[in-house]
Amino acid sequence: MELEEFQKWVQRFYKQRGWTDYGPFIRVGFLMEETGEVARAVRALEIGRDRPDEAGLPLPKLEQELVEELGDVLGNVILLANLYGVSLEKIATAHKAKLMKRYAVNGEA
Repeated sequence: MELEEFQKWVQRFYKQRGWTDYGPFIRVGFLMEETGEVARAVRALEIGRDRPDEAGLPLPKLEQELVEELGDVLGNVILLANLYGVSLEKIATAHKAKLMKRYAVNGEA
């Protein structure tokens, strides 16, 4: 799926559920919540949870949880970008240019 197509799909999907009604401060809060869930998924993958009230999960399930949480982060990033009229394509291009300028040797990564 192309970035622009996915960005539009996320906007439509979230809008149908009323999830686009929140302003940027609330959206950033949701983004931070989802980022914390990514951290929890990474911890479970890397060092485990070691809690008696949580059963150990098989590796494929832990990996799937990470993928899903990363998707939740991406969804919130997209909605935040949409609030400011910024495309994922523009974000990716600007990020690449910044890193290439800062770290590339002879213009190559």
